[in-house]
Amino acid sequence: VQLQEWGPGLLKPSQTLSLTCAVYGGSITTSYYYWSWIRQPPGKGLEWMGVIGYEGSTRYTPSLNGRTSISRDTSKNQFTLQLSAVTPEDTSVYYCARNTGPWEYDYWGQGTQVTVSS
Repeated sequence: VQLQEWGPGLLKPSQTLSLTCAVYGGSITTSYYYWSWIRQPPGKGLEWMGVIGYEGSTRYTPSLNGRTSISRDTSKNQFTLQLSAVTPEDTSVYYCARNTGPWEYDYWGQGTQVTVSS
């Protein structure tokens, strides 16, 4: 299984970030896998942002105050993160990953740097 994420590298404050993760070698609808978005701000630890399940269910971290949305396109085997109203504090490396359990991941994308700056 391989995951590859992409999106804009630079945004201005208040814009909406949209990142896509393509999955190769495995289906995002396969029971009972879940697919997460995780980020790592500079100099800080990993922060779980949200997850979409094989059946399409979603869950998000409350710490992002409802700014996060995860959707999927099963025809393309991709899932997408949207983060609204970005600020410089959202500057991070963003990763997609496959869950094997709560807080457990077996496959990760390579990560994509997102910088928020005016």
